[in-house]
Amino acid sequence: MRFSILLVSILLFGCGQNLNEPKTPNAVLPVKETVFEGLNRPWGITFLSEEEALVTEKNGHMVKVDLQTKTKKVIKGFPSDLTDSIGAVHIGDNSGIFEVIKHPDFTENQVIYFSYAAKKPGVGKTTKFVRARLQHDSLADIKTVLVADPYNHINYHYGGGMVIGHDRKLYITVGERLFWEHDEPVLPIAQDVTDKRGKIHRFDLDGGIPEDNPDFGPDAVPSIFALGIRNTQGIAIQPKTNTLWFTEHGTIQGDELNILKPGANYGWPNRTTGRLRSKEYKPPKIEGVEFTPPTWFWHHTVAPTGLCFYTGDEFPTWKNNLFVPGLSRGSLWRFHIEGDTIKNVEELFLDDRVRSRKVAQSPEGKLYLLTDEENGKIIRIKAKPLSE
Repeated sequence: MRFSILLVSILLFGCGQNLNEPKTPNAVLPVKETVFEGLNRPWGITFLSEEEALVTEKNGHMVKVDLQTKTKKVIKGFPSDLTDSIGAVHIGDNSGIFEVIKHPDFTENQVIYFSYAAKKPGVGKTTKFVRARLQHDSLADIKTVLVADPYNHINYHYGGGMVIGHDRKLYITVGERLFWEHDEPVLPIAQDVTDKRGKIHRFDLDGGIPEDNPDFGPDAVPSIFALGIRNTQGIAIQPKTNTLWFTEHGTIQGDELNILKPGANYGWPNRTTGRLRSKEYKPPKIEGVEFTPPTWFWHHTVAPTGLCFYTGDEFPTWKNNLFVPGLSRGSLWRFHIEGDTIKNVEELFLDDRVRSRKVAQSPEGKLYLLTDEENGKIIRIKAKPLSE
């Protein structure tokens, strides 16, 4: 693997510049600017306009924030089966509200999609995906897209990622929900096509099942698009190729970037670039299965989350690059990709790490970062001219 040495570095429209050299008008430095704070561990964001956005708080609410007035409003009418996530047991408890995205025709229909940890008293929790209409500051016409049953009492690995592809289909990610591998059934959850967990699912925008979904057999869950997933939280569309990329959490190392392919099996728990938590566990041999290797993996733990392809103009040399935040050590990564090939990798802001859940872009192409903190922030990554 080749890592570029990172910034504090200077972007000179394609080449680095020595600080001792004369400055040019085009030389810029990426800097952070906090534009909103007071969010309770924010997870997802979708912009309604350049100044207004919906934000999900893992340990709080879905809120509408105004970046200009620095105010927020709680969205009313959230489903009542949301887990009791405020004051979660500890930082590793993933229960709460996850992603929120807009329908491609949101301006006309005001439809949004969101995911969260749903509870069933006495039974447990699971990942739930919902479609609703945003009516001013309230939710209306709420319809369930997927309940990833069975429910259980484990507080981890819900997944919850969502994206709408170039094909106008809804792609959603469901984690396998286990913490220890020795708790796997005989056929591991992520390898069982009759189980909704540990999969990436594909739906029509109205919640129906696309006719061209992969065929995993007569007993398979019909919405399954790919399997062998441990815990995917982020999924995004590549602008030039319309390819879907997703992040994957390993256990002890094993964090990955993958390209989504129909019918692919990404191997968990039979294949991993890291190590299993349960040292004594041996995954069963599954005959006739071809596992898809990751496009990229890290040798250390990153815990990659909500990724974003940048298409703005503020940083011309970053055009169409992929940005991946990490929970572990508060890292932020930039990937230069050509087609399906990762050419260069750079870790940003080595001197200013912050545990981060999501990178997002505004309608005008500004780049933002959500920090996973009790006083969660929306941070803008902006270009500072070196001539200043």
